[in-house]
Amino acid sequence: MALSDQDVQKKLKHMITFIDQEASEKVEEIEAKAEEEFNIEKGRLVQQQRVKIMEYYERKEKQVELAKKIQNSNMLNASRLKVLKAREDHISVLLDLAKERLASVTKDQARYKAILEGLTAQCFCQINESKVIIRCRKADEHLVKDILPSAIATYKKLTGRSVETKLDGDNYLPSELTGGVEMSTPNGKIKVSNTLEKRLQSISEQMIPELRETLFGKNPNRKFDE
Repeated sequence: MALSDQDVQKKLKHMITFIDQEASEKVEEIEAKAEEEFNIEKGRLVQQQRVKIMEYYERKEKQVELAKKIQNSNMLNASRLKVLKAREDHISVLLDLAKERLASVTKDQARYKAILEGLTAQCFCQINESKVIIRCRKADEHLVKDILPSAIATYKKLTGRSVETKLDGDNYLPSELTGGVEMSTPNGKIKVSNTLEKRLQSISEQMIPELRETLFGKNPNRKFDE
């Protein structure tokens, strides 16, 4: 039985409606899928950027922390240097005072004469030559002449050697020196200084560690005593 035009139109309309519905559902499915994928990608990108931002600020925080440590270390070192300089300045003042007080040694002639004899005998032992030229202050020339025999005798007793001396009357030690003697070989190749200033310098260099400990206490950073 043949379909009428009306029946054909109904079937076509029904098919079109079904196709439209299928298409709409497919569109909705595609849109839902696209929305889901978009949200997933957006979440991934947001998380990625969040991680980058967190890493950036962590680096910045570490840099700030490192800069603070360096600054604190520099400030601590600067403070230590200031303390050390103040201590060394204090020791220098004490040594300068000691130099000023050397002048009092020569005021007591008997005491200074005994000291001069010891310095001269020691100088003989240090230079240990058979012939020496002796220099002293012009003010001490008469004292040196007086103590030479006993100083030579002391040297001979200690070493078993004799020494021939000559007092240099043309080249005295500077008058600003406190006292003592200098000796040299005739050719000038060997020279030994045993002035009071030189002795003070030598003694102070040996005593500075002990002096520091006496004035400022033991260094907590020093593991072993010298």
